[in-house]
Amino acid sequence: MSVPYLRKPCAAILLPVLFLAGCRQAETVREFLRDPTPHQDYLVGLWNAGLASSALGQDWIQASGEALANPVAVEPPYQEAGFFPPEEAASRGYRFSLRRGQRLVLSVTLESPSPARVFVDLFRAPPDTLRGPEPVMSGEAGVEMVYEPRRSGDYLLRVQPELLRGGRFLVTIESGPALAFPVADRTTRSIASYFGDSRDAGRREHHGVDIFAPRGTPVLAASEAYVSRVDTTPVGGRVIWLRDTIRGASLYYAHLETPLVQEGARVMPGDTIGLVGNTGNAITTPPHLHFGLYARGEGPLDPWDFLHRSPAELVTVEVELAELGEWVQATGDGIHIREGPFLRSPVLAELPRGTAVRVYGGVGTWFRVLLPDGTAGFVASRLTERTRRPVRAESDG
Repeated sequence: MSVPYLRKPCAAILLPVLFLAGCRQAETVREFLRDPTPHQDYLVGLWNAGLASSALGQDWIQASGEALANPVAVEPPYQEAGFFPPEEAASRGYRFSLRRGQRLVLSVTLESPSPARVFVDLFRAPPDTLRGPEPVMSGEAGVEMVYEPRRSGDYLLRVQPELLRGGRFLVTIESGPALAFPVADRTTRSIASYFGDSRDAGRREHHGVDIFAPRGTPVLAASEAYVSRVDTTPVGGRVIWLRDTIRGASLYYAHLETPLVQEGARVMPGDTIGLVGNTGNAITTPPHLHFGLYARGEGPLDPWDFLHRSPAELVTVEVELAELGEWVQATGDGIHIREGPFLRSPVLAELPRGTAVRVYGGVGTWFRVLLPDGTAGFVASRLTERTRRPVRAESDG
């Protein structure tokens, strides 16, 4: 694919988008664009149309960079309703942590008076300021996106509409265990022996987790897989090995009372493959399943994050959506504008009574607002009321 904008000055155009420290070699940029995302394709289209160097085009490029440079820190599960003014070049950025073993599900929808594209891009946050975000997944609004990280770290999500298009949107960020729980009607609360625990007076470590349940409790396939081995061993007793066909990992089930599958069988998450017991070297302990996870080239992995589901529930948007894009004013003195939609978030500013701000989003019972000086933050919706009086931005100059 041709990239005509590589011949353009890169300081003004590529820096906000790719976080380049300067005008790097063209081959570096081509490597980044080897498999262009919808967002990058759109940028090429702006150049071809002569719009990238216009004021509006520059604002759009700048907004895309700002979303990654100054994202809002959130914790999944998270949901925000927002508003993109069609007349403005806007973008939203979110930063959150993911652990290996979690499964991220992203959903972005848009309600617009006219057809509009909204670009959704997920990046791995750089470990330092010398490198830019690493793109890992891209798409557009209306399509659910699923991602499982290969390593733990911080991630950045950017949501940006095309030029001169906007409307109300809804972003939902959720994460959960990548694997189904391997014992029926149990959770990680039933785990009483953990990965890395000492065994045989310190001569070896526990390479799995022990999930305790009554004898005969169904043991379940944790993923889509095939049965690679059914055996009886001195240590594991009656065991089953599954080969995860999605992640290329091996799942180990030990101390079974009874295996209920044969080698070569295909299984789906939740299928019963055996019954809990205490065979092998577990004969002196209560019935439980030893569950292990092994990755090729890495050896045993801690299954905890692959199985644990956070008790946190998704807080849905409760604010009045009719306020999106409208003006509200502070109902008292000293109303706090916070960095995030949480009482623990740092205070950015205090609003005098009657100060009007424009609403750009809603999270739970919080409004995302923009102050006259351009400061963005969150305010408790109950501390505001609707006003029709617009406010002009003021300059210190």
